[in-house]
Amino acid sequence: MYMLSKAEKVVRIPPSMLDKDIDKVTEKITCDTFEGRVEHDHLTVLISNVEPMGQGRIVHGDGAVYQEVSYDQLVFRPQLQEVIEGTVCEILKFGAFVRFGPLDGLLHISQIMDDRINIDADNQRLVGKDNSRILAVGDRVRARIVALSINERNPRESKIGLTMRQPGLGKLEWLEEDRREKEAVE
Repeated sequence: MYMLSKAEKVVRIPPSMLDKDIDKVTEKITCDTFEGRVEHDHLTVLISNVEPMGQGRIVHGDGAVYQEVSYDQLVFRPQLQEVIEGTVCEILKFGAFVRFGPLDGLLHISQIMDDRINIDADNQRLVGKDNSRILAVGDRVRARIVALSINERNPRESKIGLTMRQPGLGKLEWLEEDRREKEAVE
């Protein structure tokens, strides 16, 4: 889920940049340093309204100014049991990777549908044996987060497990088909 919050951090302004507009330099360094960074349980997506707080400190022997700043940040914080919508970005023999927001989650082959699945690796798709439903790269899906382990050092190695084996979850086209069938019966 995306959330807006305030943060306060310290940025290092190198001596070579002290002759420029300090407010612009502080904003640029803050954005470059913290945007795209994973901390604890969230990923900082965007930073705005950077404001220096007080005077900066100079560390002896370094020559840089260490400036405390406050800023608004847009963060992405996935949560267990959250329902997400994303796009299938890769199909492998053990399942599909779904990109939602700035992260990818694994939709294991056992969590895709209540049917046995044939793997068509050449065409990058998974096919249900009995119902012939196809999941391919580029398909939009709705899934639930069932496992969550965020790696702060390397966000691309975070492990996010997904499932589509619950009512109201699945490929968006399948959900629409199921809705139409239900309306036709009523």
